[in-house]
Amino acid sequence: MTSLNIYPEFKHTDPATQTRKDFVTDQDVRWCPGCGDYSILAQVQRVMPTLGIPRENYVFVSGIGCSSRFPYYMETYGIHSIHGRAPAVATGIKAMRPDLSVWVITGDGDALSIGGNHFMHVLRRNVDLKLLLFNNQIYGLTKGQYSPTSPVGTKAKSTPMGSIDYPIDPVSLALGANATFVARSLDVHAGHLQRVLKRAADHKGTAFVEIYQNCNIFNDGAFDALTDKETKSDTVIEIEHGKPMRFGKNLEKGIALGEGMRPKIVDVASYGEDKLLVHDEQSEVCGLLVSRLQAPHFPTPIGVFHAVSRPSYDQLLVEQLDRAKTQKRTRVQDLLNDGQWTVK
Repeated sequence: MTSLNIYPEFKHTDPATQTRKDFVTDQDVRWCPGCGDYSILAQVQRVMPTLGIPRENYVFVSGIGCSSRFPYYMETYGIHSIHGRAPAVATGIKAMRPDLSVWVITGDGDALSIGGNHFMHVLRRNVDLKLLLFNNQIYGLTKGQYSPTSPVGTKAKSTPMGSIDYPIDPVSLALGANATFVARSLDVHAGHLQRVLKRAADHKGTAFVEIYQNCNIFNDGAFDALTDKETKSDTVIEIEHGKPMRFGKNLEKGIALGEGMRPKIVDVASYGEDKLLVHDEQSEVCGLLVSRLQAPHFPTPIGVFHAVSRPSYDQLLVEQLDRAKTQKRTRVQDLLNDGQWTVK
């Protein structure tokens, strides 16, 4: 990781010749052996050179947590910031340097507990940055306390009798905050994760991606049912815009809407594919409904839940500053006398 603005001689690269190696640092990667973060790091490093952006135009910003070591392992500019405030730091960078590609790396504890306020507001403001939330449903760095996404009944060091808190669903929360791009993937689904990251990178505005990530030390196996080859066809449904929602080893099962707009699982052959719910990533209602398909009653959706176009915060900020400059008011007295103030 290179600290922002510390090394102005940072070597310029030709984006047409960049490879994964250009994004790999000389730092020893210090996560626990078997941690899902390794896979996420590998997929991000594979995607970066395909985006046509010189590596010196990337900035990775993180907060505090296991995931927040990420900027050290990316040969780009980066900032390891403070607990829960990575979105605020990233907003400042993007506001001042809208030409940069800014990525925020966070975890379920960092983003949704102390950082919940910043998480919500960066989404509604639609700052043009990419926010990757590593969700392992536990606090890993501080050694295994339950987190805001831990299921009810989670027995951890801080909840020896089992958690009685109802968990946050990050995707539903993001949709409720009026985010313009919301997606989910899994650490070990390499191809799917790469496709989602590319979609996020192409989005103009805040692109939020939740990534289920296994913590093999403090919450091992939390997502086994979604990744095991014997069960994943029945426990995961890959959603695609404009396509009926089907799952199962032979896509024999589907999701349909029953009475009262309640989703239900049906047999496609007997029910009819034309009656299945068709995913519409441009519909907020559809995105929210699909986000509420949760285990154990439904398969877990992965893919893009919602993707719409709306002017980004940094774009609107630049336009507003340009308009302000044309007014040529250089003195405080000019501001007081422009008719918008009443001074007694």
